[in-house]
Amino acid sequence: MATSATPRTPTAIDQIADAYVTTLCELDPLAATSMGVKGYDHLSSDLSPAGIAALADAARAVLAELDSTSPRDEIDEVTLAAMRERIGLELELFEAGELHGQLNNIASPVQYLRDVYDIMPTATVEDWSNIASRMAALPGTMDGFIESLRFSAGQGRVAARRQVDICVEQARELAEPESSFFPTFVSGESAQAVLADAPGSLRSDLEHAAQGAARAYGRLATFLAEELAPLAPVADAVGRERYALWSRYFLGSAVDLEETYRWGLAELDRIIAEQEAVAAQIVGEGASVADAVAALDADPARTLHGTKALQEWMTVTSNEAIDALAGVHFDIADPLRKLECMIAPTQSGGIYYTAPSDDFSRPGRMWWSVPADVTEFNTWREKTTVYHEGVPGHHLQIAQAVYVRDTLNSWRRLACWVSGHGEGWALYAERLMSDLGFLADPGDQLGMLDAQRMRAARVVFDIGLHLGLEAPERWGGGTWTAEKGWDFLTSNINMPHSFIRFELDRYLGWPGQAPSYKVGQRLWETARDEARAAAGERGEDFDLRSFHAKALDLGSVGLDVLRGALA
Repeated sequence: MATSATPRTPTAIDQIADAYVTTLCELDPLAATSMGVKGYDHLSSDLSPAGIAALADAARAVLAELDSTSPRDEIDEVTLAAMRERIGLELELFEAGELHGQLNNIASPVQYLRDVYDIMPTATVEDWSNIASRMAALPGTMDGFIESLRFSAGQGRVAARRQVDICVEQARELAEPESSFFPTFVSGESAQAVLADAPGSLRSDLEHAAQGAARAYGRLATFLAEELAPLAPVADAVGRERYALWSRYFLGSAVDLEETYRWGLAELDRIIAEQEAVAAQIVGEGASVADAVAALDADPARTLHGTKALQEWMTVTSNEAIDALAGVHFDIADPLRKLECMIAPTQSGGIYYTAPSDDFSRPGRMWWSVPADVTEFNTWREKTTVYHEGVPGHHLQIAQAVYVRDTLNSWRRLACWVSGHGEGWALYAERLMSDLGFLADPGDQLGMLDAQRMRAARVVFDIGLHLGLEAPERWGGGTWTAEKGWDFLTSNINMPHSFIRFELDRYLGWPGQAPSYKVGQRLWETARDEARAAAGERGEDFDLRSFHAKALDLGSVGLDVLRGALA
């Protein structure tokens, strides 16, 4: 797909990066589907120790190639810095034994071996043939995963008991013959509409593959419950050394963790003060934040009933933002103007974005995984979420990187993702929409602050829990624990308890990821302020739109690389 940018002749470094993406797709076809690279949807990934080692070998090989190649221009310099940082950290994680035993409630093979089907094409018979092949391979993939978990346990590295138990329940749900996702998926309306004229053998293959996939999850549940759980530590905290490594991975920057913890506490207090000021606008002087929340929740004009109404409202809100921002505050190319708002088939409570395919035949999508007990939604709370996941948040950021194929190689466009960069940008985008006047309504403003407050609170809890830091007296004092975290989070997150429970388990089992949102926002704002100061020193006016265009055209990179590139 052509872009408006001046095409750039690929360099030797681009060729190395492109070849590495092909290697990644061959070694990890599930990642190829996530990236939207065609030709791998019928294959599955090798999650065994041998498969993980093969990825590590490929990482070493590409770094060696890069070491023998010189950059030709500034784009090459950023590519070199980004690949050395990202791939180097992946090797550090491999050598530290962190990649074999990944198990948590949100981002481990337990989830993505199922979730990949949400983004696979389903429009043609060939698409369903690919699904049948991949699903038929899932039992072997699951066996490799179990082998890696067993290998990790042999090295003394097992996820906390809490995460093991959660994954047992998730696996059992996917193993239920009658209600499992897999048979439901292959017998659903979308499948039957396409398969009506397909050979009967394909329908039979899908049914058998779905049954086999459900049984594979049953084997996983048994292994986790009977073999791994007795070995799992009760303690949730991973300790300073492991936490620091994962923090660097999620940020692309090494931060002072104690200073960041103190900053998180100060940021939480600052946001609470902002909320209290807005609450006074909504209810009256002296009103609490809880009073304002109750008033907003009771407002029928701000309440949506059912997921259909939620999906329609998400779509309208998203389209309005795109129309208002395009050509005024951001450059938004035509392929980026399509964003699908989806209700996810899962019920975990997560809200997330999936990227468009390389050719934009699969558009960017915003997904809402609605818990079974949640039937009403408050627009004041969720408007900022649409900006976070859509435009100018994840969709603009990620889809723009996919779009600029005339300047960036495929690794930069498709394969590199740094949480602090991506999630930090999405939080930066929320606050930016407030600054641009899109959250002028006090209720919508309170919703944005509510989201920012949650992100600040989890900086405090995530770092505090895993490093064993002392909690302030106002939040219970003593060393942080999961129980203390529950009281702290329910005091700072205005969401259903099912959502907060999921979030608490997430912070306990995915160390360093949750703080990357707010810390990433902090580093994004620092990069912008540094660019503004540099423009002033040159006697120039600072052009925020140009700053954003330059930053987004870099693609997702580590935050140290970002600051260097923007400087």
